[in-house]
Amino acid sequence: MKFLKTVSAVLMMFLVGNISAQKKTEKFEKLQIDMFPKAKEGYKQVFIQLPIAKNENDLKVEFFVGTEKMLDCNKHFLMGKVMTQDLQGWGYNYYDVESTGETGGTLMACPDQKKTKKFVSLQPEIVRYNSKLPLVFYVPKDLEVRYRVLRPDSVMKKAIQK
Repeated sequence: MKFLKTVSAVLMMFLVGNISAQKKTEKFEKLQIDMFPKAKEGYKQVFIQLPIAKNENDLKVEFFVGTEKMLDCNKHFLMGKVMTQDLQGWGYNYYDVESTGETGGTLMACPDQKKTKKFVSLQPEIVRYNSKLPLVFYVPKDLEVRYRVLRPDSVMKKAIQK
Protein backbone atom coordinates (compact mmCIF):
# COMPACT_ATOMS: atom_id res chain seq x y z
CA MET A 1 0.00 0.00 0.00
CA LYS A 2 2.84 2.38 0.90
CA PHE A 3 4.51 1.54 -2.38
CA LEU A 4 1.38 2.48 -4.37
CA LYS A 5 1.10 5.83 -2.57
CA THR A 6 4.75 6.59 -3.27
CA VAL A 7 4.44 5.68 -6.95
CA SER A 8 1.24 7.72 -7.34
CA ALA A 9 2.86 10.73 -5.62
CA VAL A 10 5.88 10.55 -7.94
CA LEU A 11 3.63 10.23 -11.00
CA MET A 12 1.54 13.20 -9.83
CA MET A 13 4.66 15.37 -9.41
CA PHE A 14 5.86 14.33 -12.87
CA LEU A 15 2.48 15.16 -14.41
CA VAL A 16 2.24 18.58 -12.72
CA GLY A 17 5.82 19.40 -13.75
CA ASN A 18 5.07 18.38 -17.32
CA ILE A 19 1.92 20.51 -17.52
CA SER A 20 3.68 23.58 -16.12
CA ALA A 21 6.51 23.14 -18.62
CA GLN A 22 3.96 23.10 -21.46
CA LYS A 23 2.42 26.37 -20.24
CA LYS A 24 5.77 28.16 -20.68
CA THR A 25 5.04 31.70 -21.78
CA GLU A 26 6.99 33.29 -24.58
CA LYS A 27 8.75 36.55 -23.78
CA PHE A 28 8.38 39.51 -26.09
CA GLU A 29 10.17 42.84 -26.39
CA LYS A 30 7.95 45.87 -25.77
CA LEU A 31 6.40 46.59 -29.15
CA GLN A 32 6.58 50.08 -30.65
CA ILE A 33 4.88 50.69 -34.00
CA ASP A 34 3.69 54.28 -33.54
CA MET A 35 6.52 55.62 -35.72
CA PHE A 36 5.30 53.69 -38.77
CA PRO A 37 2.96 55.51 -41.19
CA LYS A 38 -0.78 54.91 -41.23
CA ALA A 39 -2.16 52.57 -43.90
CA LYS A 40 -3.38 54.24 -47.08
CA GLU A 41 -6.91 53.89 -48.46
CA GLY A 42 -7.78 50.26 -49.28
CA TYR A 43 -4.82 48.90 -47.27
CA LYS A 44 -4.31 47.67 -43.73
CA GLN A 45 -1.26 47.63 -41.49
CA VAL A 46 -0.35 44.23 -40.06
CA PHE A 47 2.69 43.25 -38.05
CA ILE A 48 4.55 40.25 -36.71
CA GLN A 49 6.03 40.39 -33.23
CA LEU A 50 8.61 37.66 -32.69
CA PRO A 51 9.33 36.26 -29.22
CA ILE A 52 12.79 36.60 -27.70
CA ALA A 53 14.81 33.54 -28.72
CA LYS A 54 18.22 32.07 -27.98
CA ASN A 55 20.72 32.46 -30.83
CA GLU A 56 18.52 34.76 -32.91
CA ASN A 57 21.34 35.03 -35.47
CA ASP A 58 20.72 31.36 -36.35
CA LEU A 59 17.01 31.91 -37.07
CA LYS A 60 15.21 33.27 -40.12
CA VAL A 61 11.59 34.25 -40.74
CA GLU A 62 9.81 33.27 -43.94
CA PHE A 63 6.69 35.30 -44.65
CA PHE A 64 3.87 34.75 -47.13
CA VAL A 65 1.43 37.41 -48.32
CA GLY A 66 -1.70 35.91 -49.79
CA THR A 67 -5.30 34.86 -49.50
CA GLU A 68 -7.42 31.72 -49.47
CA LYS A 69 -9.22 30.94 -52.72
CA MET A 70 -11.14 28.09 -54.27
CA LEU A 71 -8.66 26.57 -56.74
CA ASP A 72 -8.32 23.52 -58.98
CA CYS A 73 -5.46 20.97 -59.04
CA ASN A 74 -2.94 23.35 -60.70
CA LYS A 75 -0.10 25.10 -58.89
CA HIS A 76 -1.15 28.70 -58.27
CA PHE A 77 0.54 31.91 -57.21
CA LEU A 78 -0.62 35.41 -56.41
CA MET A 79 0.51 38.15 -58.79
CA GLY A 80 2.07 41.26 -57.28
CA LYS A 81 5.19 42.28 -55.42
CA VAL A 82 6.55 43.07 -51.98
CA MET A 83 8.73 46.16 -51.73
CA THR A 84 11.01 46.92 -48.80
CA GLN A 85 10.67 50.54 -47.68
CA ASP A 86 12.89 52.53 -45.33
CA LEU A 87 11.25 54.31 -42.39
CA GLN A 88 12.90 57.70 -42.79
CA GLY A 89 14.82 58.87 -39.74
CA TRP A 90 14.58 55.55 -37.91
CA GLY A 91 16.61 53.09 -39.96
CA TYR A 92 13.82 50.51 -39.78
CA ASN A 93 12.26 48.70 -42.72
CA TYR A 94 8.66 47.91 -43.51
CA TYR A 95 7.05 46.04 -46.38
CA ASP A 96 4.65 47.56 -48.89
CA VAL A 97 2.63 44.99 -50.86
CA GLU A 98 1.13 45.67 -54.28
CA SER A 99 -1.36 43.10 -55.54
CA THR A 100 -4.79 43.13 -57.13
CA GLY A 101 -5.48 39.60 -55.86
CA GLU A 102 -5.19 38.03 -59.32
CA THR A 103 -3.69 34.56 -59.52
CA GLY A 104 -1.62 32.78 -62.13
CA GLY A 105 -0.79 29.13 -62.36
CA THR A 106 0.03 26.06 -64.36
CA LEU A 107 -2.37 24.87 -67.04
CA MET A 108 -2.59 21.15 -66.32
CA ALA A 109 -5.82 19.38 -67.10
CA CYS A 110 -7.70 18.62 -63.90
CA PRO A 111 -9.71 15.42 -64.52
CA ASP A 112 -12.30 16.00 -61.80
CA GLN A 113 -12.55 19.83 -62.05
CA LYS A 114 -12.96 19.78 -58.25
CA LYS A 115 -11.97 23.00 -56.47
CA THR A 116 -10.57 23.15 -52.95
CA LYS A 117 -9.78 26.04 -50.63
CA LYS A 118 -6.02 26.78 -50.73
CA PHE A 119 -3.77 29.56 -49.49
CA VAL A 120 -2.20 31.20 -52.53
CA SER A 121 0.61 33.69 -51.99
CA LEU A 122 3.17 35.95 -53.57
CA GLN A 123 6.73 34.63 -53.75
CA PRO A 124 7.69 34.02 -50.09
CA GLU A 125 10.54 36.06 -48.66
CA ILE A 126 13.09 35.19 -45.98
CA VAL A 127 14.33 37.83 -43.53
CA ARG A 128 16.49 37.71 -40.45
CA TYR A 129 14.94 37.01 -37.06
CA ASN A 130 14.92 40.03 -34.74
CA SER A 131 12.69 40.07 -31.67
CA LYS A 132 13.55 43.73 -31.00
CA LEU A 133 11.79 45.03 -34.13
CA PRO A 134 8.36 44.18 -35.48
CA LEU A 135 7.91 43.13 -39.09
CA VAL A 136 5.41 45.69 -40.39
CA PHE A 137 3.40 45.20 -43.59
CA TYR A 138 0.97 47.33 -45.58
CA VAL A 139 -1.25 44.97 -47.53
CA PRO A 140 -4.49 45.32 -49.49
CA LYS A 141 -7.49 44.76 -47.19
CA ASP A 142 -8.36 41.37 -48.74
CA LEU A 143 -4.88 39.84 -48.20
CA GLU A 144 -3.22 38.42 -45.10
CA VAL A 145 0.32 37.75 -43.92
CA ARG A 146 1.43 34.34 -42.62
CA TYR A 147 4.88 33.36 -41.44
CA ARG A 148 7.05 30.59 -40.08
CA VAL A 149 10.33 30.55 -38.20
CA LEU A 150 13.13 28.66 -39.91
CA ARG A 151 15.59 26.88 -37.62
CA PRO A 152 18.90 25.30 -38.64
CA ASP A 153 19.70 21.62 -38.29
CA SER A 154 21.54 20.89 -35.07
CA VAL A 155 24.35 19.24 -37.03
CA MET A 156 26.23 20.92 -39.84
CA LYS A 157 26.59 18.58 -42.81
CA LYS A 158 29.46 18.34 -45.25
CA ALA A 159 29.07 18.47 -49.03
CA ILE A 160 30.17 15.44 -51.07
CA GLN A 161 33.34 15.90 -53.09
CA LYS A 162 33.84 14.15 -56.46
